[in-house]
Amino acid sequence: MSGILCLSKAKGMVTKMDIFQFWKDVLKQDANAIRGYFDKDAYINWHCTNEHFSVDEFIIANCEYPGNWNGEVERVETINDTFVTVTHVYNHNQELSFHVTSFIKVNANKIVAVDEYWADDGVAPKWRLDKHIGKAIQINSSASGV
Repeated sequence: MSGILCLSKAKGMVTKMDIFQFWKDVLKQDANAIRGYFDKDAYINWHCTNEHFSVDEFIIANCEYPGNWNGEVERVETINDTFVTVTHVYNHNQELSFHVTSFIKVNANKIVAVDEYWADDGVAPKWRLDKHIGKAIQINSSASGV
């Protein structure tokens, strides 16, 4: 899916960004395209690994990460000046799989801050499997609106 989404802003201002294209460019590891989405003073926080990046550092971390990556945005919510995305990210042969929840704050059509939480996809711990509780989540893409 692609298309420009709008965020409400104080004082009647509207910010626009194609959040789906942003994720496509991140997954393609396209440094030039990625840079264009960000304000020069933006920052990116990866909370699960306690890392704080400038835009240039984020581009290095993203674009020099080994392998080819694919993914899909599974959900997008907007809250005032912030996109909240849930994105499934996986490597080309699908040996590695993650879900990332991103809070992407936008001002004047540029990203000014990103707070991300990355989780490895995998099976439930043995102790829960042994209890025979829970079941697999059935994803219904039409229900998410994405």
